[in-house]
Amino acid sequence: QVQLVESGGDLVQPGGSLLLSCAVSGSNFNIRAMAWSRRASGKEHEVITEIVGRNSVTYGDAVKGRFTVYWETNLNMLYLQMNQLDVEDTGIYYCKALMRGGPDVWGQGTQVTVSS
Repeated sequence: QVQLVESGGDLVQPGGSLLLSCAVSGSNFNIRAMAWSRRASGKEHEVITEIVGRNSVTYGDAVKGRFTVYWETNLNMLYLQMNQLDVEDTGIYYCKALMRGGPDVWGQGTQVTVSS
């Protein structure tokens, strides 16, 4: 069974950067893709990026050009480099494993707050 643990959330000023990490453990051979999503207060859950393998990546329009996802499969780590952060980026960020033949697996989330 796959387990995901996010870290790296913090309070940052507008225009700043953060690196989120997601440690992947357990039986990960059935993972077909990884994703980051977020939920801001009062807003719907939003998928911000999905990566299949190392090179097939999609980004949501809200983060395109500012966020970059890295999947280091040899380290069992997923990263999200977030630059040019804005107050609209505030929320809880979740790591997700999209599984073959089974339900998706979610981490517990990490809080990102962008405020001056």
